[in-house]
Amino acid sequence: MAVYRFKISFEDYDDVVREIDIKSNQTFKDLHFFFLKQIGYDPEKPSSFYVSNDQWIKNEELAYLPTQRKIDNGVALMENSRLSRFIDDPHQKFYYVYNFDKPYELHVELIKILDNDATKEFPSLFKAIGEAPKIIVPFMSPDDDFDADDADEMDDNGMTFASDDELDSLNTDTEGDDGDNDEEGGDEEDEFSNEFSDDDYDDRD
Repeated sequence: MAVYRFKISFEDYDDVVREIDIKSNQTFKDLHFFFLKQIGYDPEKPSSFYVSNDQWIKNEELAYLPTQRKIDNGVALMENSRLSRFIDDPHQKFYYVYNFDKPYELHVELIKILDNDATKEFPSLFKAIGEAPKIIVPFMSPDDDFDADDADEMDDNGMTFASDDELDSLNTDTEGDDGDNDEEGGDEEDEFSNEFSDDDYDDRD
């Protein structure tokens, strides 16, 4: 039984590389889970390998957690797909998409075929270069410092409303709340009402 050594690299981060040894009778799911464990990613995300040519053109798909549409179209599943069935070239390539919801695209290339070593456990990590890019969690992560009191001031759309104290601080009334302004407004209204009072019309007669 042969052992394959795959070089896996990010398409947009070519300085991040993992080389993994895995037995030819193991599955693409085994490779998927082991690789993601090495870089600290969650393997329980919809992902796929694609059999590719030297130009990384995608052909047959091998999926994990596929959509119902893919299942209906008869997509091959990673857990049912042994690596040896898809190796036609000593430098076989696979295009690899991790997490279709927020995808990372990777290149997987067979770089060496080894004899099986019965003393080793496979898959195994042969080489690690660089640190995998951090996955950015949208909006807020569980580790964020979030005050429960803030949640009470947010509506369903995530909008924050000012508290009563904040509203009071926006009040520019220098007379206070003793009703003086209302009285001034009343006097102003009386001034204009007197200008057009009935007495003026009586004088014109």
